[in-house]
Amino acid sequence: MSFKYITYDVEDEVARLTLNRPEVSNGFNIPICEEILSALDMAANDEAVRILTFAANGKVFSVGGDLVEMERAVAADDVQSLVRIAELVNDISFAIKKLPKPVIMLTDGAVAGAAANMAVACDFVIASDKTKFIQAFVGVGLAPDAGGLYLLAKAIGVNRATHLAMTGEGLKADKALEYGIVYKVCESEKLEKAAQQLIKKLKRSSVNSFKAIKEMVWQSSFTDWEAYAKLELDLQNSLAFTDDFKEGVRAYTEKRRPQFKGK
Repeated sequence: MSFKYITYDVEDEVARLTLNRPEVSNGFNIPICEEILSALDMAANDEAVRILTFAANGKVFSVGGDLVEMERAVAADDVQSLVRIAELVNDISFAIKKLPKPVIMLTDGAVAGAAANMAVACDFVIASDKTKFIQAFVGVGLAPDAGGLYLLAKAIGVNRATHLAMTGEGLKADKALEYGIVYKVCESEKLEKAAQQLIKKLKRSSVNSFKAIKEMVWQSSFTDWEAYAKLELDLQNSLAFTDDFKEGVRAYTEKRRPQFKGK
């Protein structure tokens, strides 16, 4: 299968999924989300794949939602397409967590919005010292998607998750390591080497063990995700139709501070 917005290949039992829209800072629109889901499905069902890596081309890992697409949708009053993206990014986080194989994310630069929450869904994150995870949603009048608060609360606790979501403050790689979101921090040029070291270690173990571990993790901690996802989507849907959201998108485009009025 050929892809336009990502690259995907398999070599030496490792599937490599790479975001490939650097011209828009790897923002998520409907087509790239659908391609990511297709690649995750391929990796899950390919017996030749033991491990999946998730990376990105460009200086920014991802800004999260495609801000160009958001601007278009607001101008065209096509907010429903943004609701569809909210559905898809949750599906991606869900698929990552359900994938019966280790998923390793390699991050460099900003990892914002939905991408930051996909990182929490991964089994391992190897981050460069230039990485910053950002819950950017409040800046445009939204709330976390891609399972964000659900995943963050389980990973770092409700209070820390709430602080990050409500302030939109960036979480630097070293602090993310301290919080347990990140497995290892290294210099940008050493990301691939660090990934290969982890892959080598994981390849010593049985795929049966990984499948069982991921199922145990799911059953012990994530069986109520579907109920949460419905709430998340309902709330995102309502927020996407507010004047505050439209003001947030316009303000970002115009490079000014948004003036939210709670409407």
